[in-house]
Amino acid sequence: MKILVPVKRVVDYNVKVRVKSDGSGVDIANVKMSMNPFDEIALEEAVRLKESGKVTEVVAVSVGVAQCQETLRTGMAIGADRGILVETSVETEPLAVAKIMKALADKEQPQLIILGKQAIDDDSNQTGQMLAALLGWPQATFASKVVLEDGKVTVTREVDGGLETVQLTLPAIITTDLRLNEPRYVTLPNIMKAKKKPLETVKPEDLGVDVTPRLKTLKVTEPAKRSAGVKVPDVATLVQKLRLEAKVI
Repeated sequence: MKILVPVKRVVDYNVKVRVKSDGSGVDIANVKMSMNPFDEIALEEAVRLKESGKVTEVVAVSVGVAQCQETLRTGMAIGADRGILVETSVETEPLAVAKIMKALADKEQPQLIILGKQAIDDDSNQTGQMLAALLGWPQATFASKVVLEDGKVTVTREVDGGLETVQLTLPAIITTDLRLNEPRYVTLPNIMKAKKKPLETVKPEDLGVDVTPRLKTLKVTEPAKRSAGVKVPDVATLVQKLRLEAKVI
């Protein structure tokens, strides 16, 4: 059984992003980049399924510039068997990534594709759902527990009202939430082993996919700074301010 895991190269979650002076986007020059945290959780889950003996191969996939090879090497250090880089300088949108993943799924014939529910740079939360629609596969989003057995996968989902459990027939799509697992620490020996694992590079056109952007970013701005809070002497004053100044009651 084979699992595909898309992993995205994003600005590290510990870095405070800065907007470019012309408002055209986020400045990533000389900024630390790393694997999208939700994708790291997805990869960790795939590797755990392999370690349990239920999966034979885990393939990490990344779409983007040549530097995404570093992200794939990290993925292979976590436990992926090999990597595929779909190299392009175009900023790919969720639909383009979903089409690329469909083409790779047709080629690789995986039984399961596990994705992070969203990327922390664009927060789109669309790729997994679009991919399921393109492939015609069942999907379970926002997974907090995954159990694989007898050609089916049982997924506990995090929904607004609590938890929902669904069972999917393979092949299927799963998108991961934060509480699914805690990714392992990548050790130096595994980093060295990852350098010897195969990494294939292809272009979107090799897969027959047009990645031309369909959206245009008009302007990027930082959120307005919050004004300082005030202390009130008693509840009566608080109620008065909420009623007369904030006008929320």
